[in-house]
Amino acid sequence: MLVAVRCGAGLLAVVSVAATVRTGPAERPVALAFGLLVALGEVTRWRGPQLREPAPLGAAGALAYALLGEVSGQPTHHGPAQVVTVVSVASLLGGVPHIARGTSPTLDHLARRVLTAGFAAVCFQPLYNRGALDTWVGPAYALLLVALLALTALWDAVLAAALAHARTRWPFAPLLRDELRALAGIGSAVCATGAVMALAVAVAGLWALPVFCVPLLLTQASFRRYAAVRATYRQTIASLARATEIAGYTPAGHARRVAALSLAVGRDLGLAEAELTVLEYAALMHDIGQLSLVDPVPAGATAGLPGEEQRRIALLGGAVVRQTGVDRRVAAVVERQADPFPEQPRAARIVRVVNAWEEKARDAGPGGALAALEELRLGAAGDYAPDVVEALARVLARGGLTFPPTG
Repeated sequence: MLVAVRCGAGLLAVVSVAATVRTGPAERPVALAFGLLVALGEVTRWRGPQLREPAPLGAAGALAYALLGEVSGQPTHHGPAQVVTVVSVASLLGGVPHIARGTSPTLDHLARRVLTAGFAAVCFQPLYNRGALDTWVGPAYALLLVALLALTALWDAVLAAALAHARTRWPFAPLLRDELRALAGIGSAVCATGAVMALAVAVAGLWALPVFCVPLLLTQASFRRYAAVRATYRQTIASLARATEIAGYTPAGHARRVAALSLAVGRDLGLAEAELTVLEYAALMHDIGQLSLVDPVPAGATAGLPGEEQRRIALLGGAVVRQTGVDRRVAAVVERQADPFPEQPRAARIVRVVNAWEEKARDAGPGGALAALEELRLGAAGDYAPDVVEALARVLARGGLTFPPTG
């Protein structure tokens, strides 16, 4: 899938550039203006966990050019090939500063940009150039652009989910669900700005472009600040989780390893992003109840303790988490991680299974990972959720059955 998408985008770009060079670009000032807009969007691109579209200004500019039919009341004559050419060249030029800094855009990002712009242009430009949309005026024309943008956004979400599935082998359906949910955030702002730009340029000309760039740039800055706050929040939780390691109650890196593996298992089981966030925080803080113990558990291995003692430590941990002001759902997962699995929320089941596997495999040598997994399978009927154990097995099989590092 990855190779097919990348090769398809590359082939589309090459063919489009060749066709545009052969016929000559139409409305060169317009093409240059939108090319600069897309390039500026790529220059200001960024990466953040809360923003799936790293270059919203570039995306909006590409969509606006793909759906552009008039400039200052005069019809345009560029076709899908020129749209793909302008977007491809501008995206590559906008990526030059990032390449110089060693943070070049990924091939998947560029492929999605080219294929999405091409999809929108193919849906709109042939119909407009043949005069099929001449009777669509006023609100009807605006609604048509919105409908085409919604269809393009759906195509982009499917493409993004397919690429993520090919890279990670995570289930496609949850990935697509998360992509569609993300459209309610920056995705809706990108689509709305693209539609408004196309309509505004049709009436007011190219002067409308800088005017409608400002709101999207402000939105991008807001998302960036929000992502920075979330990153700081996660770092705070990670620091709290390290308290058990610093105090000598748990081995170094244990919480981090359990959190990383829990996230992989959660993705395999199809958890939504909001659930994954709760799962990660709970996995990081799952051992914090040990700070209330007078005598540390040897190596912090709570999986081998009697059930009542495990539940007592879990309840202590939940109480500590509630005092920190972290989301109540995180505290609920922490305090219920030792309950019988039929009564546990799904996140608590995952934390319990992953924690037990990590403890059993940690010091057992190269063959300990397989032995620990088989031990969990034998205990799945009473102590561990069978579906979580099998999800853990799939994750380990994809990543290789190696025992986790102790440092």
